[in-house]
Amino acid sequence: MAISIPRVLQSSKKLLKSFSHSSNNIDVPKGHLAVYIGEKLQKKRFVVPVTYLNNSSFQNLLRKAEEEFGFHHSMGGLTIPCTEQIFIDLASRLNT
Repeated sequence: MAISIPRVLQSSKKLLKSFSHSSNNIDVPKGHLAVYIGEKLQKKRFVVPVTYLNNSSFQNLLRKAEEEFGFHHSMGGLTIPCTEQIFIDLASRLNT
């Protein structure tokens, strides 16, 4: 049985949206971490599994965040300077 790539991407997007929150007051489940994704002033909060930290592509995003922000994050959490679409594409690959 073949798996349709668009269906996989769509289910990954739904999973990420279920972890996405607009409020900072929502608890982060055990085994997850909150990250803020976006460029400039518009940022969106995502809650992702800590297993993402082992992935080299995610580590590249973390290095980019370190270069841009150092250890100071104005939102109070980890901010990753990439577009939401780039992050969703990466997360969809990590969820398969």
